[in-house]
Amino acid sequence: MEVHHHPHVEKKSFREYFLEFLMIFLAVTLGFFAETIRENIAEHRKAKEFAESMLNDLKEDSVQLRSYNEYFEFAANNIDTLQQLLSAADTKAIVTGKLYWYGLFGGAYGHFVPNDETFQQMKSSGSLRYFEKEASSAASKYDRFCRLMQSNEQTQESIYTEVRKLRAQIFDFRYNDIANTIAQQYYKDHSDYGRIDSFLKTRPPLLSYDKTLFNEYIELVRSRFIRVYNVGAADSLMHQASVLMQTLKTEYHLKGE
Repeated sequence: MEVHHHPHVEKKSFREYFLEFLMIFLAVTLGFFAETIRENIAEHRKAKEFAESMLNDLKEDSVQLRSYNEYFEFAANNIDTLQQLLSAADTKAIVTGKLYWYGLFGGAYGHFVPNDETFQQMKSSGSLRYFEKEASSAASKYDRFCRLMQSNEQTQESIYTEVRKLRAQIFDFRYNDIANTIAQQYYKDHSDYGRIDSFLKTRPPLLSYDKTLFNEYIELVRSRFIRVYNVGAADSLMHQASVLMQTLKTEYHLKGE
């Protein structure tokens, strides 16, 4: 009859069990911290990439907004001159070249389209969380300002259409087209004022000298400029763009003008 001998198992002390547990715990904890640090580094790197892209978008927006402002300031000044002319003299006593030129700008039209691809991508993917709180807040505020400006423009579409219809009852499109060509050239080269001065002295015929039509035209134009372009929407947007650009540069150590 065989006798089976059971191997002797040496029991570990509590201290040994505790040390093993501690080593496993430290390994898991350090692994967790290492993974967290790795993710933070990756998110910061991604945030910086988004910030650089958004900064370029904002630079393009700023150029567009400056041009937008210059255009409507120029248009508003010409409309002011038209009002002064009509207030000071009878319509038939005014050189018609002046009426055509200054009246042209009642139909001034501009459309701001923000370069917001980066922001919209971050918003839709949840990547705005990569930004620090100040940058995320500034970016969201800028987007709200963009939406507000676009909403203001949309509300003016019906008034703009009415302005063009009324202008067509007063001014012959052929001479309007000549004035508009001169204006477009002036935008390209602000030093070329000679053609404007020459046009102001011409006497193209009007379709109507009716004071009521002129009065309706002026009132419609005033409503456009007072309700939208004179409230400083573009100025507010430019200011917020500047704030956001500076925030991105500071937080992510970006270079640029």
